[in-house]
Amino acid sequence: MVAPIESLARFLGHRFQRPELLRQALTHASTARDRQGRHRSNERLEFLGDRVLGLVVADFLLERFPDEDEGELARRHAGLVRRETLARVAGSIGIGDHIVMSRGEEEAGGRGNPGLLADSLEAAIAALYLDGGLAPAAEFIRRHWWNLIEEDVEPPKDGKTTLQEWAQGRGLDLPSYREVDRSGPAHAPTFMVQVSVEGVGEAAAPGPSKRAAEQAAADALLEIIAGSGKEGGK
Repeated sequence: MVAPIESLARFLGHRFQRPELLRQALTHASTARDRQGRHRSNERLEFLGDRVLGLVVADFLLERFPDEDEGELARRHAGLVRRETLARVAGSIGIGDHIVMSRGEEEAGGRGNPGLLADSLEAAIAALYLDGGLAPAAEFIRRHWWNLIEEDVEPPKDGKTTLQEWAQGRGLDLPSYREVDRSGPAHAPTFMVQVSVEGVGEAAAPGPSKRAAEQAAADALLEIIAGSGKEGGK
């Protein structure tokens, strides 16, 4: 049973003049075809909502942290607009109960799928923007993201710095990075980089540059370390 969109509109804090926008935002691609076979899913709205969210969060960060440099702000921004954060907010307003999806998608756990929840929330933000302009979208984002911004007032560190400090704090050798593969056209290559910490483990990740791949690999190894319970000891 799909919950009525009116209850979600109240959570969004907006009275829709065009409720069909919110209906589209809550329509998953698995069930979104009209009689002419054209898609009427939330995918296009998701594209727009991602940009609206990114703009508003960037504006909030400039306001909240006037003395931080671009790198620190960028790391904060990345954490606030990533899928896990979106899924967390989506769960807090119960957006999963309102998504129209196929039976197969629902039986596969679609209503609790973080990616699906995140996409639907981005689409709902786009619906707010298209129906009422930037103000209602920004108000919703401020209401649900401001506390997330305040959870950690210290600037986040990038993965490479965190991994290096973790290793140094335990008397281990510094992380070692090496390129293990390169693919794609010369003008847009994809790099695969592997990082290892002796006695701990290794991980590999792709990226559009060696630097980006190194960061992704460091993040991947940190996740492995966190999952193994090694954070607290040697």
